[in-house]
Amino acid sequence: MFTDLIPDSAPPVAKADAKVRFLRLLETALANSTFAKLLLSKYVGEEAQLDRLTVREVVLRGERQLSFLWRYQTRDITKNFPLPEALARLGELLGAQFHSAHLQTQSEEVQLVFSRKGRPSLRLGKAPPAVLPVATDAGHDKEKLRYLELSRPFWLDLGVTHLVRGEAQLVPAMSRKWKQINKFIEIFSAALKSSGLSDSPDVHVADFGSGKGYLTFAMHDWLRAQGKRAEVTGVELRDDMVKLCGAAAAKHQMTGLRFDQGDVRSYTPLRLDVMIALHACDIATDYAIHFGLRAGAKVIMCSPCCHKQVRPQMQTPTLLRPLLQHGIHLGQEAEMVTDGLRALLLEAEGYDTQVFEFVALEHTSKNKMILAVKRAQPLSAARRQELLEQIAEIKRFYGIREQELQTLLAA
Repeated sequence: MFTDLIPDSAPPVAKADAKVRFLRLLETALANSTFAKLLLSKYVGEEAQLDRLTVREVVLRGERQLSFLWRYQTRDITKNFPLPEALARLGELLGAQFHSAHLQTQSEEVQLVFSRKGRPSLRLGKAPPAVLPVATDAGHDKEKLRYLELSRPFWLDLGVTHLVRGEAQLVPAMSRKWKQINKFIEIFSAALKSSGLSDSPDVHVADFGSGKGYLTFAMHDWLRAQGKRAEVTGVELRDDMVKLCGAAAAKHQMTGLRFDQGDVRSYTPLRLDVMIALHACDIATDYAIHFGLRAGAKVIMCSPCCHKQVRPQMQTPTLLRPLLQHGIHLGQEAEMVTDGLRALLLEAEGYDTQVFEFVALEHTSKNKMILAVKRAQPLSAARRQELLEQIAEIKRFYGIREQELQTLLAA
């Protein structure tokens, strides 16, 4: 329920103050770190396809800013402004281009509505339960936030954006890829915090099978935005991809970002804090994980692809044969067993390990991630032995003779 802060019986001067009071409430919410989001709607300007404007707080290079997301019928445009400039712009937009504003804080909602004659009215209500648990860490709304900026010039070189009337906009065909990249950075950010690397002034990352470099550039740009001395290396077998990405990094003078032609089986960096290997096919994932373990990486992030080694070895237990008589089910079983064994082996090596859906299936069919973060305290000998016994029992149950990561660790 909303309460009118300025009733209809109030004099015109008081009603005219509604916009001023709304902006003051917004400024107070920002000052108290209780701001959740702001939505401007009922657009009355001259841009025919513009629908609404969503405003959220982000932190870029240590500075609090407001991110303006202009929603059009066929595209989105994002611009970021320092708080004073953002508040001034909002003051210009309210009443002139947008006739409705909905402010949400952690404890209340405020609505500013302009009549057809331009008269503002202000109403106040309690925030619904869904709004209360807003994260206090600015810029971490998991549903809407984008951790990266489309305006960064290297996205043009990588084909993620193109210029429309001189302004960088997302290529429509890249919209799913853009969501994947931002989701990855969200997971990457949380992993760094869990590992303690968020407190380190510098972070060294190797991205194996970096391909066209989307994630490699994204990690470097995000780490630099956090004020870190990022050393990020993309390692790729294809020479044309290495040259493309290397040229873009040099063109934009991205210090600490490089691309090398190489293979996870032979590449050896001087220091490694984070090991990334997305969509590494079959046992290439095992080699990547083993490399991260040998290098003492605090974070290992893998997105497995194909599970050819274990499937032909699997002997279907009698009880499960009716379920696994279909090829698709047998493939899913082989995938689960392979990645489950990898997770258990990582845990036995002293890592807290998770296996989860990376992004929704609607965005990509290769959506599983294995995330391992090195434990602060070493694993007890008893727990390690328990895990190794579990691994041996699973292999006996399915008749598995060899699993590549275990073989590499034994060697």
